[in-house]
Amino acid sequence: MRRPHIRRVAIAVAVTTAATLPMAPAFAAPDSPARAATSASSPVEAARAAAFAHASATGVGPGDTLRATDVMTDPDGKQHVRFVRSHQGLPVLGGDLVVHLGKQSAYLGVTRAADHAVKPATTEAKLTPQQAEQKAAAAAQGDAGSAELVVDARDGAAALAYQVRVTDSDTTEAGGSRTVVVDAQSGRIRSNTPDSDEFISPHLEETLREKGETASPVTGVATQPAGLLGATTAARYPVTATGSGTSLFAGKVTLTTTRTARTSFLLKDPTRWNTETRDAKGAELEAFSRGTKFTSTTNKWGTGTTANRTTAAVDAQYGITQTLDFYKKTFGRKGIKNNSTGARAMVHFGRKVGNAFWDSTCGCMLYGDGDGAMFKKPLVVLDVTGHELTHGVVDATAALEPTRVDARGNQYGEPGALNESLADIFGSNVEFSANNPKNPPNYLMGEKLGLAQKFLRRLDHPSLDKLEGTIDYWSPAAYDTEVHAGSGVSSHAYYLLAEGSGRKTIGGVKYDSPTFDGSRVTGIGRAKATAIFYRALTRYMVSTTDFHDARTATLEAAADMYGATSAEYQAVDAAWAAVNVTTANTPAVGR
Repeated sequence: MRRPHIRRVAIAVAVTTAATLPMAPAFAAPDSPARAATSASSPVEAARAAAFAHASATGVGPGDTLRATDVMTDPDGKQHVRFVRSHQGLPVLGGDLVVHLGKQSAYLGVTRAADHAVKPATTEAKLTPQQAEQKAAAAAQGDAGSAELVVDARDGAAALAYQVRVTDSDTTEAGGSRTVVVDAQSGRIRSNTPDSDEFISPHLEETLREKGETASPVTGVATQPAGLLGATTAARYPVTATGSGTSLFAGKVTLTTTRTARTSFLLKDPTRWNTETRDAKGAELEAFSRGTKFTSTTNKWGTGTTANRTTAAVDAQYGITQTLDFYKKTFGRKGIKNNSTGARAMVHFGRKVGNAFWDSTCGCMLYGDGDGAMFKKPLVVLDVTGHELTHGVVDATAALEPTRVDARGNQYGEPGALNESLADIFGSNVEFSANNPKNPPNYLMGEKLGLAQKFLRRLDHPSLDKLEGTIDYWSPAAYDTEVHAGSGVSSHAYYLLAEGSGRKTIGGVKYDSPTFDGSRVTGIGRAKATAIFYRALTRYMVSTTDFHDARTATLEAAADMYGATSAEYQAVDAAWAAVNVTTANTPAVGR
């Protein structure tokens, strides 16, 4: 691992990442939800003991406490236990690690974020909590909560610091919250990070404004579907019902809803862990419970136009359920955090908000209606939802974050770029999984936003995106590139692994993927490539993983699934080399 990065500290949820990848012959049935970290004491205890026994490799030392947040068991018996760390009772930022065990719980290795000792020079703070709160409030221009002492191990050393959550931040779009880390000795702001992942970055907004361009998504027909689906004479409620929706972008869709009375329906899906969409009604809510429920007397939802408030909710609910279905049927993953909990969304968030967010504080998707100028419609497009909910999956696993955030809110650094890339990779896979003729699947992101270049980003040839200046290949400059621009490196590697280089037409879309050295890469298919990247994320990535680490992670995943001498393993190596990520140009530790 190289230089650790800014990491949003969220509540860690003990979940079990499913071991099944049906497309990979090396994998079998998924783990039972009962194998959660809280109940799987044997692998957790074995991994914890191994971490202390192999301190020189794991970096775990005296005064450290490890708390398991994920236990993953493979069909061959290998176990992977993800830990977050405390030191002398203080949470450690950038101290996460994954301990890998064999079938008999023998230590196999570790994937760690911090490559140095996490012991701070002092545990005595010069600043009071109140002083830290004042500094955090000033930095984020909002209302500071209580300051908590932590150890910040992200910048090649360990320092005592305060962590403060600031709400109603004037430096965050729609007044969202930020997590501010203040040095407990000097009062310096060590990091100031938004708690939500925005689809539209401040940099992109500025570029569109300079170009005078507006996003005008093409919507479908507004014809109301006929008939009531799922009508039942059941006397007991609530019961599951099947309704119909007319969306903005996905055409007419089927929605599973909850029937609460004979002629009363709720936009809540009991077959997908009570996934629900609510109406924020123009408020900047970060508490889902405060949203207004969508109800109907007919079980018909939306009209295909923004004039009907429910229409945006149809797109949101459809997109979320399709994303959940993709993760479940492809990987056996039961919900965003893999804890059999539904996803949640609020549409009509804020006033004149031209963005969509994954908000870790709310644990839900938030959709604005557009700012009325640059973005004229809600960003409830299918691949946007798949992209943003994947940020939730990343939060629940590797917790990748940017290395820095500038004063305007733009994020930088390879771990954050890898996060954006994974969101694009799996977001495009949500389209392939849904296979909706009104929203045909492809390797383009945001193609329905109505932009002049016909897409926002694309995986086959990232540099064709001129709006964000996305890059095709790695160079040392990538470590401090804006995260959406930098995402092209690993997105390009994924596309090459899946489809190969050169010209081809897939689903009616023409692609022509280049390589750094002119080499020819043969793809192994989208199913296998996706399986490898998902396994790498859930087992071999941590909060500081950069592109070279991601290469190692995907090679380890391919070796697990197909063998270290397999064609798949060689294809992974070739795909990364084709974007100039190799062993030979790996940056020095501690750069």
